Formats: sequence, C-alpha cells, structure tokens
Amino acid sequence: MNNEFTKSKIMEFPSAILAGHGVINQVADICNKYNLPEDAIIITGENSYRFAGNIVERILKDNKYRVNVIFTKEASTDNLDAIISGIKTINRKKFFLVGVGGGSKIDLTKLVAFKLHAQYISIPTIASHDGISSPRASLKNENIPVSIEASIPLAVIADTEIILRAPFRFLASGCADVISNITAVMDWKLASRLRNEPYSSSAATLAQYTAETILDNAKNIKPELEESVWVSIKPMLISGISMSIAGSSRPTSGAEHMFSHALDRLGVSKALHGEQCGIGTIMMMYLHGGDWERIKEALKTIGTPTTAKGLGISDNDLIKALTIAHEIRHDRYTILGDKGISKESAYNVAKATGVI
Repeated sequence: MNNEFTKSKIMEFPSAILAGHGVINQVADICNKYNLPEDAIIITGENSYRFAGNIVERILKDNKYRVNVIFTKEASTDNLDAIISGIKTINRKKFFLVGVGGGSKIDLTKLVAFKLHAQYISIPTIASHDGISSPRASLKNENIPVSIEASIPLAVIADTEIILRAPFRFLASGCADVISNITAVMDWKLASRLRNEPYSSSAATLAQYTAETILDNAKNIKPELEESVWVSIKPMLISGISMSIAGSSRPTSGAEHMFSHALDRLGVSKALHGEQCGIGTIMMMYLHGGDWERIKEALKTIGTPTTAKGLGISDNDLIKALTIAHEIRHDRYTILGDKGISKESAYNVAKATGVI
C-alpha cells in the first residue's frame, strides 16, 4: 500500500551538488551565490584538514571570509557539545558551517547546523557511506551509533581528486552501504504490507536505483581510478536524497543495518559500517528469498568482506549479532520480525550464504 500522500511533510534537498575533479576550488563561488554570512566555521579533523580543510580555509580567506577552524574526532555526544561550546566562544551572530572530512565530521557538522539553525556545506574527503547528502546523522551514544534527525546541506562539494587520495577501502565500504539499500527497500515494502507502515514509492525507487547502479558497475569500481569515485559518488548522493523524500532513513536502512549496529553493540568488530552492512545484506537477501549470490559476487568484485573472517570477527560473534539484531530498533519492522531468529536459524543462514 502506497501511503506517500497520506500526510504533508517538508522535503528539503541540497541547493547545489558539485561532483568532479577539482570542484573544491568552487567553494567560495557557492558561498557567494547563496549570500552566506562573512563568518565561516570549518569543522574538520587533523587528517581531513591536511588533505582539504586547509584548501577550503585559504580559498575562503582569499575571498574575504573570516574563518575559524574547529578540530574534532568521532561523532559522539561529547564532541558535539564541545563543538557547540567552541562556536559560542567565537561569538558570531551570523555564520555558516563547512564540514570537511569523513562521515563523523560531516555528521557532527549537520547536527551542529540543526541545533544552531545554521546553513552548512558538506565537503567529504572520503566516501565510506551515503550520509554525505542526507538529513540523518549517526551519533555514538555509549559507543552505540544512533540515527537521528539533522540538517540537509545547502551544498555538497564532492571533489573526486581528493576522495581518490583516501584508502580505497573507504570507497568500497560506501559502495557496500549503498548496495544495502536493496534489502532495506524490501524490508520497507514488507512493513507496509504487514503493518500498514507509510511507504513512499518515490523514495524507494531512488534507493533501489542507487543499489542497482553500484551492482551493475561493480567491475568498474577499482583502486587508484578517479572514474571509480565518480561512478560511486553519484549513487551515494542520490541515496541520501531518498531519505529526504522519505522523511526517515527507511529507504536505506533495514535489517542489514540493524545487524551492523548489533555488531557495534557487542563491540566485537573494527570493520567499517558499510562493510558490516554488506555482509548483512547477503544474509537478509537470503531470508527474503532473493538473489543473494549476486550481492555477494558484487561485494567480492568491489573488494569488501563477505565473511565473518573478513570482518575480523568470530563465527559465534556474527551469529550472536544476527540473533539480537531485531532488538536494535523496535519501531522498525523487518524480515527479522518482532522476535528475531533463533541461534540455529542464524547459523543456517550464515552457513548457507558462506558468511561462516
């Protein structure tokens, strides 16, 4: 049942998306175009500053913007509070934010923008997941990532030359995260049929399209190839926009994400978010009765893990995560159902798909 128009909602999208070689040099042009205040606050990390933040700072200063730089680390409640306190000491009435870095820096920037009612520009230095353009942020609360509402960026500047410099593992993880949309949409449709959950065919179609795009282009996504960044970044950006249409992370987050967060809760994995979601997608596609072999083959081709060993975890830890995944979000119905699956069933799923 399509409940897309059963209630009114505001859908916000980035006003500008720049993706390509050297587009970071257009940051001042974007600021001028949208008449942003003369005070800019860059939120970044030490490595991100070295790769891109210093470029943004120089360009903005050359164009007469007053610039302050705030360095931060992981997306935690403590770091969020510290950034907000730091901004208050700067004492500027009107300012805009520029998030420069990986997922945690962009997430913190969008959360600060949301809390302080400021506009922000997203400048990713890596592309490890689809949060570059989304209105959702992942914030660690007692070491458990929680997805919460945040601001949509005024603009996204995804410089493929800069993203290419990051280890390929991050880009591959981002691709796996987008591929996971395919089971997230299946879960959403299931919840719509069984629970009459509001469902947007527009958001679902976009999310499905991005997953299929990565699957179809898996052979073209390779290390040290800038074209691979371009092929990958476009679906990531569109994936984020699908969340704006849905008004939630539903089109991009289902049981496969709950499995990933279960691993985080157990504290047994040091793998990237997208890598965990990729393996979750293999198993959830199996439970849905779909073509899990295609998912697994694409992940192998791109170069992300497809086994518990590849994640650096034991078979027992993977099975444990699979049995508790349904507890992660009680408000989100998925193929795992309300009561989850038994240890025996979890073992059978992981064994049948070759994950263990």
